[in-house]
Amino acid sequence: MIEDVKQLRKYDVQRGQSSISGLSSGAFMTVQMHMAHSASFVGAGIIAGGPYRCADSFRAKAMKKVDANILSSLFICMSPLTPETAPDPGKLAQLAIASAKEGEIDAIEHLADDRLYIFTGSEDKVVFSTVVERTKQFYKQLGVQPQNIVYHQKVAAGHSIITDNPEHSPLETNQPPYINQGGFMQSHDILRHIYPDLNPPAKTLSGRIVRFDQREFFNNETRASMSRFGYAYIPDAVEKGEAPAKVHIALHGCKQGYNYTLYKNGKADTQNIPPYGNRYFTTTGYNEIADANNIIVLYPQAEGTDDGVTQNPDGCWDWWGYSCLNPKEPDYYTQNAIQIKAIHAMLERLGG
Repeated sequence: MIEDVKQLRKYDVQRGQSSISGLSSGAFMTVQMHMAHSASFVGAGIIAGGPYRCADSFRAKAMKKVDANILSSLFICMSPLTPETAPDPGKLAQLAIASAKEGEIDAIEHLADDRLYIFTGSEDKVVFSTVVERTKQFYKQLGVQPQNIVYHQKVAAGHSIITDNPEHSPLETNQPPYINQGGFMQSHDILRHIYPDLNPPAKTLSGRIVRFDQREFFNNETRASMSRFGYAYIPDAVEKGEAPAKVHIALHGCKQGYNYTLYKNGKADTQNIPPYGNRYFTTTGYNEIADANNIIVLYPQAEGTDDGVTQNPDGCWDWWGYSCLNPKEPDYYTQNAIQIKAIHAMLERLGG
């Protein structure tokens, strides 16, 4: 059940015990959020995502820094021609350390005991496995304990989050809605790794999906490329205050927001909206395992925008700099980035 629009409110949440996961652009954003606010998180799940500040890999003589970032995002952070041209985890680890020293993100020391689930499908044709493997190396270079990292690379999956729902796309598919069926719930594996000893997922949901107006968290600025509504699953026991909760943030990928719309010649084709906009927060399995373990699942929503302010027609999270006020000096990876600030403010509102 999805309720009418509510204002996101506070619950009895265990501070510092939150976690985050995402697919594709949501995975890149997961890494950025995790690094920016590592004091808030105990773990992260990264499905087909690259390391922190990956878009800063390339330093050519571009007219604008953001142009170099776009080249990096396409040809280094998604589909490098050879393993040698994939992201350099050592260089990016040093950029992360520099960001922490500048106060742009939380101290690196917070990462040491975090638990990481990192996944790349062997049939992924969108974000290559060589990129995702560098994400594992990046975290190791920053001191995350190797025993806390699980890395999966042998499942013959395309670019997707995996479910056991037979109605979803074949496992090897690399096209929207990027939710493939492979006989297991990947969201459950992510949360079980981050929080060991969880109860089995609920067979019937006790709680509700709250629809909230997320514009207050980014001041309704167009450059944020975020939708009017966000969503959160609230278990019944948490709603009634019967049990303290944790918060897990689940970030969809490109073309997966609730109101994703195809763009043609810079205009939204609102007559042909794909019919799968709510699948990420209703069918990926997060709610069932969260319900049985008093976990609030927060589903922020990015929105496609293609105008003179923001070029993001596929509704991706910003991991290369499209939302920055100053394109010459992108801050998309810092605590001051408009999307990172908005999502963290939602987490704080919930109590986490």
